[in-house]
Amino acid sequence: MNAPLTATRRDLLRYAAAGGALVVAAPLASCARPSSTEETESETGPFKGTVGPFVIINPDDSVVIAFPNPEMGQGVDTSLPMLVAEELEADFDKVETVQMPLELKVAEDGEGFAWKYVGQGSGGSYSIVGHWEALRQAGALARHLLLAAAAERWSVPVAELAAKKGVVSHAASGQSARYGELAEAAANITPPQDPPALKGAKDFTLIGTAQKMKNARAIVTGKAVYGIDAQMRGMVHAVMARCPYFDGTAISVDDSAARAVPGVIDVVKVRRPALDGPYDVQAEGYAVVAENLWAAMKGRRALKIEWDHGPYADESSDSFRAHCSELLEGEGQIVRDDGDFDAAMANAASVHEARYWEPYVSHSPLEPQNCLAHVREDGVDIIAPTQMPGGANRIVANVLGREDRLNIKVQPTRLGGGFGRRLSNDYVAEAALVSQAVAKPVKLFWTRDDDLQHDFYRPAGMHHLKAAFDADGNLVAWTHRLASASKYYRRPNLPETDYWQAELYPDDFPAHLVENYRLEYFSAKSGAPRGSWRAPAHTANAFVVQSFLDEIAESRGENPLDLRLRLLGAPRELPYDGHGGPVFNPGRLAAVLKLAAEKGGYGEAMGPGRGRGISGHFTFGGYVAEVVDVDVDENGNLRVPRVVAAVDIGTVVNPNGVAAQLESGVNDGLSTALRLAINVEGGRVTNENFDSYRLMRMADAPPVVETHIIDNGDAPSGMGEMGLPPLAPALAEAIFQATGKRIRALPIADQLKA
Repeated sequence: MNAPLTATRRDLLRYAAAGGALVVAAPLASCARPSSTEETESETGPFKGTVGPFVIINPDDSVVIAFPNPEMGQGVDTSLPMLVAEELEADFDKVETVQMPLELKVAEDGEGFAWKYVGQGSGGSYSIVGHWEALRQAGALARHLLLAAAAERWSVPVAELAAKKGVVSHAASGQSARYGELAEAAANITPPQDPPALKGAKDFTLIGTAQKMKNARAIVTGKAVYGIDAQMRGMVHAVMARCPYFDGTAISVDDSAARAVPGVIDVVKVRRPALDGPYDVQAEGYAVVAENLWAAMKGRRALKIEWDHGPYADESSDSFRAHCSELLEGEGQIVRDDGDFDAAMANAASVHEARYWEPYVSHSPLEPQNCLAHVREDGVDIIAPTQMPGGANRIVANVLGREDRLNIKVQPTRLGGGFGRRLSNDYVAEAALVSQAVAKPVKLFWTRDDDLQHDFYRPAGMHHLKAAFDADGNLVAWTHRLASASKYYRRPNLPETDYWQAELYPDDFPAHLVENYRLEYFSAKSGAPRGSWRAPAHTANAFVVQSFLDEIAESRGENPLDLRLRLLGAPRELPYDGHGGPVFNPGRLAAVLKLAAEKGGYGEAMGPGRGRGISGHFTFGGYVAEVVDVDVDENGNLRVPRVVAAVDIGTVVNPNGVAAQLESGVNDGLSTALRLAINVEGGRVTNENFDSYRLMRMADAPPVVETHIIDNGDAPSGMGEMGLPPLAPALAEAIFQATGKRIRALPIADQLKA
């Protein structure tokens, strides 16, 4: 996620002119004045002419807006520039958008480094939230300077001028001027002492309108540039044989045959990361470096390596599941304990409980990991598809022992999928180490089996839920007990007693809605690398909590929607101490549940073998509900003909982008629920490709996905994580209605045929 703004007031008031253009640094109008001889062409192939952190208005009226966060399909190449263009009053159809390179500076206190403008990471659905005001400020300042230039030219008050669609006009005199005509003069206007006022929501003309994705045509025509497309003069290619066993090492290595392959330049060892600290690289490996990719891959196949099986040689998917089950038989770490839980359970009129299982899953972006690194004595250049360019910069500095992070340049490319995998920069560290060893620019490439067997997987775990009701049907107690292998297990300086914080969110539903509430965590042992995967713990916990509500409703003879609405109660703000807070409003969750139910026909009679489920969830500040329809034939074959989704994320910037992310979350959620699971055997991942890790095929995708957006004018929240969590529980309830079979373990796979 992004850090808070770091620009000072002095930064806010800087501006510059270059070649007759008005140049305003995004997002806070702070920039260095480029010299007339400044080199603007790079040697990075498709990245020539990168404009960096600036809004540029050229004399020919063209406008270029750089977006600070990496684009991985979530649409920030359109939505973030919309914030600038709204205040700038630019003609958005004529705006070009480009990816901003990483921009750091020495921290104000001289200790360490800080963002030069704003944070530059894509994660946690934070892009819009993090830049909501800052990017609008950049546009407002640029508009102010253009208006001031026009007022000076025509000797009229600024208050009499209007800006619209890239033109400043003076109604009284009939005069007008295009932005390009005013750009050079505007760059010489003294900026205001205080930032110009931002528009009120009622005056928005661009924000809230459906806009086409700026780079959609480049994607479908093959012109979009991904990390895998990056080029650099003099570069060589590398692939790596990594130890397949968790935390294992090589017993012996014979690289003579690999070195004999024509085109192979070198074989470079990359050491295993320290076992008592965080990952930099993920595993010990041997990189074959060659003049071309084919030679490197042939060289890798020729390596003869005997691997030690590591400290987790006995771990398997079955043994880990049994381990979690055994842990739940004991007592864990109580991490929240409201009221008198034990007394409430003992005195309850009815008690409900169930256990659920969720496996490790892989991110599997369609573009495997890759990085182009050039390590020199005087600096480092990195071109990579990374969600966290600042993290890439930091990890390279650490593994190379470089103190000056300003000399480590990072250019993010478009990402061919991220989903949290590219929050980690292990592949960047690998490329930098190999480049340092061979003293050449190195393009490191991962194959599909590399990507599946060396991921940072979504944590697996077993959940035990228990709820109690009094004689009047009121929920009086609730507990969620979880045994899982936390993604925090190798965080530096973090005790194991804090591992639960990545797995259980203490203010999630039904916190504050039930008087006696207990969360209990059991830290399970596993050698599998773990990390953030699409809405982190929300994906797992939503399936568990929402499925449990369906089981309670069925046991009590209540309608599942009615039970949810009854428990949520009236609209009000409840404290939420976590990402997406500081408040949770159950009324907003109820509203999306009602909208999805209305549009999805929830409650209507369904024929034999058909079912319809509903689920809702609050995550990262947004409220989402989904209704899922299923058809199941007599042989247990499942089809999902329709999904209806409703979302409330406050103020909506680009409805097209919201709908696209909601649709993609539905499809990814369905794909994951149907068949996705990472299998561990003998201390290693055995999935090698999409034959054993079966992403959903096109024929299995819902032919109809309806999206309904509530734009209530509240402060915006992100959309990237929202669509996935409610899908699996709504699907499971629909299956129960169609077949009478409860799904308590994912993936569903062939459970309906058992």
